[in-house]
Amino acid sequence: MTWSIVARDPDTGHLGVAISTCNFAVGALCPNLRWGVGALSSQSYSSPLAGERMLDGLAAALSADAAMTAALKDDDGRDWRQIHGVDRHGESFAYTGSSCIDWYGDWTAAGVSVAGNMLAGPAVVAETACCWTAGTQMPFADRLLSALEAGQAAGGDKRGKQSAAIIVIAGEAHPEIDLRVDDHPEPLVELRRLFTVYEVERRPSLVTMPTRAQPSGITDPAARQAAIDAFHERRSER
Repeated sequence: MTWSIVARDPDTGHLGVAISTCNFAVGALCPNLRWGVGALSSQSYSSPLAGERMLDGLAAALSADAAMTAALKDDDGRDWRQIHGVDRHGESFAYTGSSCIDWYGDWTAAGVSVAGNMLAGPAVVAETACCWTAGTQMPFADRLLSALEAGQAAGGDKRGKQSAAIIVIAGEAHPEIDLRVDDHPEPLVELRRLFTVYEVERRPSLVTMPTRAQPSGITDPAARQAAIDAFHERRSER
């Protein structure tokens, strides 16, 4: 009942999930990201428990196959589950149960996984993957969102549209991005709008936030403004 893309940025190691469905508040249920371990989406008949167990297995240095087996071993609903993602090294994995609702399927490559169920057809996953593959020059989060938009243009969820989300983590206490559209007639259009606002109003100020390397962050008003101005200058030079 959902399709999503999960990826690791090869340049920074950031982990991200972008997801959309014709159901309420998909961003609150399916994505699961853990810095130093991996990121995934647990969808179809979603099991956040199985997603948590999968990440626990990866954290314990199990292979993806072994972690998936352990996550689903006592789950009688495993044939209805779809779980896919990447680990901290960029190794991708995907499990799609045989009882998922057609069309369903998945695609994996180095550092990325795309999967969906109850879709308009295989083109949804194929076009999401194609856009991701072609977008190597794009910033990571924009690349995730653009790939999801390509999947929507290919038909998306065959029932329609309702919610979408994008989450990116970068090893700090705060996510790099956490934007959700819980209920909207055009969730990806609204998510793109929020993403544009985020780029202008929130992302520049992240350079002043407390970090693990600099626990105090930047609090002096003049120094904060200088850091934000420097961020804008660096971005304009790209």
